[in-house]
Amino acid sequence: MQHIMSFLSGFFFDYEIYFRVFISAFLGLLIGFDRTHKNKPAGVKTYTFVTVASALITIISIESVGVYGQLYDNTMMDPMRLTAQIVSGLGFLGAGLIMKTGFEVKGLTSAAMILFAGGVGIGIGAGFYGIVIFTIITAFFFIRLGGWIEKREHDKAQAKDDIDLSL
Repeated sequence: MQHIMSFLSGFFFDYEIYFRVFISAFLGLLIGFDRTHKNKPAGVKTYTFVTVASALITIISIESVGVYGQLYDNTMMDPMRLTAQIVSGLGFLGAGLIMKTGFEVKGLTSAAMILFAGGVGIGIGAGFYGIVIFTIITAFFFIRLGGWIEKREHDKAQAKDDIDLSL
């Protein structure tokens, strides 16, 4: 009974946990907005759900160790066990986004972004705000740089093909 009372008092007074869910939802929304803006199949709702669910499961996993870890003698709990299962589930979800038509493969970036969003949710759920926000900023900077490089290379190849066709 004492464990339940402790849990309930923590429920109402531990606002950081709620902040973690809110921040993960906000970051998922940002990631999803980027993908929606590019007309990709997974968008705002998908990425928000992935980050929030990952944060929630991580919080539950970590908090359950404190609540249930001492109920029985010699009970050992791994606070990150559920987190490992998140990664497996995200692999399954990401695989559903990948489509192959002939020699063309689509959806790899969306699948990678699903895994990334899960990592964001796990990190925020565990309380690692700084490294997660730094990672998002870094990733988006290099994604923009990579997009610019890909466009430039594509334009060069297209110009070369146009020249070859005119000869």
